[in-house]
This record gives sequence, structure tokens and C-alpha cells, in this order.
Amino acid sequence: MNDIPSIHPEQDHHSSLLQPSGCMSRLENIALWFAKRQNRAIPDAITAATVLFAADHGVAAGMAGQDGESATIQRVQQAAASNSVISGLCRQADSSLHIVDVGVAGSLAENDLVEHAKVRPNGAADITVEPAMNQEDYWEIVGIGEEMANRTIDAGANLLVAGSISTGNRIAIAAMIAELIGLSTEMVLNPCADSTSETYAAELMAVEQARARVAGTSSHDMLRELGGLELAAMAGFYRAAARKGVPVLLDGLGSATAALAAIAWDVRIAGWMLASHVSDDAGHRDVMDELGLEPLVEIKHSIGEGKVAVLMTPVLQSAITLQRGLASIEAGEI
Repeated sequence: MNDIPSIHPEQDHHSSLLQPSGCMSRLENIALWFAKRQNRAIPDAITAATVLFAADHGVAAGMAGQDGESATIQRVQQAAASNSVISGLCRQADSSLHIVDVGVAGSLAENDLVEHAKVRPNGAADITVEPAMNQEDYWEIVGIGEEMANRTIDAGANLLVAGSISTGNRIAIAAMIAELIGLSTEMVLNPCADSTSETYAAELMAVEQARARVAGTSSHDMLRELGGLELAAMAGFYRAAARKGVPVLLDGLGSATAALAAIAWDVRIAGWMLASHVSDDAGHRDVMDELGLEPLVEIKHSIGEGKVAVLMTPVLQSAITLQRGLASIEAGEI
């Protein structure tokens, strides 16, 4: 099994560069962050790859009384369209885009723009009464995430973004954060803007039931017990990237929760993570603090599906371009 490479100390070369102030200094720090991980005086330009993992959750389907195909299918098809927001953002960031069905309820077989790696036909099980995945499914889905990371890195990517497409992940995310950080259910689950008091009460009860079921479970196994298939795939994605020595840029709350699960395996994985943003969503800032990350921006609500992370990728690229320019000035090249 590959180990996670060490992160190299800052190079002395940087100490004599021109020192901008304010937000420009933050950009310089970002460039230094990449330089340390690339073990280079001046980091290479970013070549990004974005992977979205799609899956459903049995606990949400049961609460909503859903049967058969879910709303997640529509969101996957929208994301896969050439005129979708995420497609446009990826073109702007010069990032490849991969959408992987790992457990969407219903068939996406006719969509050639979606990669088919479905492990469970209806997504994760109802976590209030049983584990989200059995051991065999769990390691298969983690392996799919690892394979996607390795594949995109082998294709030349040196920055990876993972996001999720799921209409029913609120309960799983809240339960995961609460258990891994040690927070109350109310601290990790706010009512949706369009939810009724009855719906919110049912969600709180579902999180409490899931937490009671896993009482005494080690943090190492919490992902299999409570997480969705898309969360397990993202955790595997992050672990493989760290083992390859390639940074990842976290997206929304689901992405951050998967990162939290990944560091439960090995805390060193956090050293290869950047956070694109933090939102006012319940638990998001707590997860950032637990990961030890300083988000690039703050927004009111996390929109997920890779959008904010990909939106911020050109900013990271600009930080590296700026650092290369400062180095050129120092060397008298311009």
C-alpha cells in the first residue's frame, strides 16, 4: 500500500521575492502552498480535473415515500449537459469534467456523458436501521474513488476537485459531522428554506436514530455506517490523491464531510487539502476547523456539485502566475 508523501518545507528562494500586502499576500501564500507540495521553487501551472460522484440515500427516500427513480437523475442529466453551469465553469477553468453514477436510483445507461460505476442500485441503505453499505460494497466504492483520482492524475492533472450530486444527503452528512466531531444534532442540521416544521423534526429524529444505532462505533468505520456512496467515493478520491502527492480543492459541505471521513483513516491526508469556501450551513465551519483549513472565500449557502471549487480554480491559477511573475522580476528577466 502506498504511503502518503511528506510535504516539503518552504524554499528559501521565496524569502527574497517582492512582498505584496493584503489579499495579494494571500495569493502569495497559496503559491507557496503549491510550491511546497510540488517540491519546486516556483510551482507549475495548474492542470485541474473535476469529478462528480452521484448517488441516492435510502433514509431520504423512505422519509419522502419515494419509489423508483429519484430527483437525483434529473440533476445528473442537467450537470452532464454541454450548457450546464458546471460544464461552463470547467471550460473556464480549463478543467476536465467526469460525472460518475455510483448509486443513483434509476437508470442513466442511455447517457453517454455519465460514467457508469453503480455499486448499489438504489444508493445507500436507510442508516436509521442498518449500515449505509456492507463491507464489500464499501471497499468497492472507495476503490472507485481511488481509481478516478489515479486516472485523472495519470492523465496529467495536478489539482483535483471532487463534488457530489445527491438530493437526499442532508441526514447522512449531519450524522457524519455530529459523530466525527462530537456535536449535537441541532448544531449540524438547519431547516431547509422550503421545509416545514414537521419535515425538519423528522430529519432531526432520523439523525438521532442513526447516531443511536452507531453508538460506540470507531471513527474509522463511521463512513461505512453513516455515509452515502458518493461520500465514500470522495473519501477514496482524496486518499488516493494524497498518496500520489497531488493537492485537492474541497467544494461544499458534502465534499468537506468526505474529507473529514478521509482523515479519520489518516490525518496526513489533510495536508493535501485546500478549501474553496465555507458557508453558513450548519456544521460547515466546524468541519473546516477540524480539518485545520482556511477557506478561500465565505458564502451564505454552499451550492455543491463542484461549482464553487471550480469557480475558485482560476484564482489559484492566478496566484501561481503572480508568483512566477515576481520570481521573474527578482531574476531580472522582465
